[in-house]
Order: sequence, then C-alpha cells, then structure tokens
Amino acid sequence: MKPAAVDSFFARLAAANPHPVTELNYSNAYTLVVAVVLSAQATDISVNKATAKLFQQVTTPEAMLKLGEAGLKQHIKTIGLFNAKAKNVIALSQKLIDRFHGQVPRTRDELQSLPGVGRKTANVVLNVLYGEPTIAVDTHVFRVANRTGLAKGKTPEEVEHQLMKAVPKKWLQHAHHWLILHGRYTCKARTPECGKCVVRDLCGYKDKSTLHINHT
Repeated sequence: MKPAAVDSFFARLAAANPHPVTELNYSNAYTLVVAVVLSAQATDISVNKATAKLFQQVTTPEAMLKLGEAGLKQHIKTIGLFNAKAKNVIALSQKLIDRFHGQVPRTRDELQSLPGVGRKTANVVLNVLYGEPTIAVDTHVFRVANRTGLAKGKTPEEVEHQLMKAVPKKWLQHAHHWLILHGRYTCKARTPECGKCVVRDLCGYKDKSTLHINHT
C-alpha cells in the first residue's frame, strides 16, 4: 500500500473512532498487565467476565499473592490455558514485588522479563499505560495488515516492523487499537464485512467483491 493510501486508511479509521481504547477492563497498571496476560488466545469479553469479581478483590501484586494460585484459578477457570496463566500471574506478581517494588516497569525489556509477558503484551502496556507509539500485533492486527496490504509479514514481529515503517507518526499512537477493532468487528477472519468497511477501496484484498455484504 502506497504512503498516501496508508495515510487515508488511518484517517478514515480515526474519523470513525477518534479515541480508541482497549476493550479490556482494568483499574490500574497492575490490573492491565494481568488482563493482557490473561487475554492471550482468549477474547477480551471472556477475560472481562473472569476479572469482574477478581479485580474487585485484587488490584496489587501483594493482594494477588495473598489470593494464591488456587484462588486465582477459581476466578479464571473459564479462560483458555488458565492453569498456565495462573502460574504466570502469581510468578509475575512476585517478581514485581522483588525487583520493581510492586510497580509496573516502563521499558520493554523489563516488562518482557516478567513471566507470561511477551512482546505483544509489553507493547500493549507501553502504549496504553505510558503513551508510547508501539504496535501490538495480535491475531486481528496480523490478519488486517496482511489482508489489506498495509504490511506484509509471516510473523508478528515482521508485521510490527513493517507497520512501524509504514504508519505515519501522527497515527502511531492509536494505530494498533484501530487495527484490532477493525479486525474484530469488520475485517473478520471468516466473513469480512466488506460492505460496511470504510477503507474498502484502499484494501488490496482481491476477493472482497465476493465476500459477505452487510445490508443492515
């Protein structure tokens, strides 16, 4: 996709949703990290349901350790991979206390040193908490970037690298939120709703003329 088209692409997404935010519920830096870790291979809706009561009880690493791994599992057992996630959340909570005085760190390397926190999670935290222009490539971003021709790549890191080069600086702050929401509600995996897509004419996906058209 040419630079002018990329600029128009994000200008249209911005016009439709000027102030996009994460759909994960959280109350502070710590609960955001926990929510993002829990969201791996799970929907935001399922995570929000699981954390509704959890985050009423737990908002700090200390409170999480007091709850314990078994107690945490009872809250998140409806989420996929909950056993591994519970273990990671307890371990990252302990590390936050031991190494970072209970505070969520501000660098990617420090964030990725936490159990269960990969590059995508670190990018979300850096963007949402600290306002850094990072792009977290989840399945939605990966699909939309490749399908539209916005950024081609075989791995999330390749797509992230291409997006960081292609997206104009003025759009970088919210770029990954726009792409996530576009992939979640319009450019869906199985049946993209091209009929309601605001960037359809800019999209390089050749099969869009045969895809589902939303007449509502």
